[in-house]
Amino acid sequence: MDFIIEGFKKAFILILNLDRELLGIMLLSLKVSGTALLIAALIGIPLSAAISLKKFPARGFVISLMNTFMGLPPVVVGLFVFMLLSRAGPFGFMGLLFTPSAMVIAQTILAFPIVVALCHSAIVGVNPIIRQASITLGATPFQATITIIKEARYGIMSGVIAALGRLMAEVGAILIVGGNIAGYTRVMTTAIAMETGKGDFEFALALGIILLTISLFINAALHFIQKKGMVKE
Repeated sequence: MDFIIEGFKKAFILILNLDRELLGIMLLSLKVSGTALLIAALIGIPLSAAISLKKFPARGFVISLMNTFMGLPPVVVGLFVFMLLSRAGPFGFMGLLFTPSAMVIAQTILAFPIVVALCHSAIVGVNPIIRQASITLGATPFQATITIIKEARYGIMSGVIAALGRLMAEVGAILIVGGNIAGYTRVMTTAIAMETGKGDFEFALALGIILLTISLFINAALHFIQKKGMVKE
């Protein structure tokens, strides 16, 4: 028990002293996950709107595919991206393997189906009367779509935040494509795994506390947005 208490004491000291290595790892984690989430949202939200509001032959298949890919195993995504970016792969000439860019690509693939599937659920949940009323009042199809997206904004924000929560806790894919290189591709989850294996429990605990705090804020934001959405309804 004393070992655990002492470990937490040293971990908090590292955090309060703003340890340079600790901050670097935390900032890289936020940068990689934030960039991946932004890309996934910029592509995924318009796509989810198109899937929700347009009818086309493969619509049901695309929806099923996105729902299935929400549970993609991170290590499989990491393996797939590794093969694409390796020297023998089609994009090996870009030299992206074992860089933060490779980690962003892997995390974007993980976040994309979550954003699309959850945003699709939010958009189809909007009362169809709103779209009909918009068109009746002279709105163009694009303007009507924007109106529906505004109505579904709380559900869309919840989907985006849920995707961020998945990314912040992810370790398998970024470990494979990033390589866990100190000062370059080492993020919180991969550093925790490595430091625990080395026996540096204080540093691993400090990172764990930061990661749990970030997760707490993400879940609090998700709860707040969902609650606000229910009040609006």
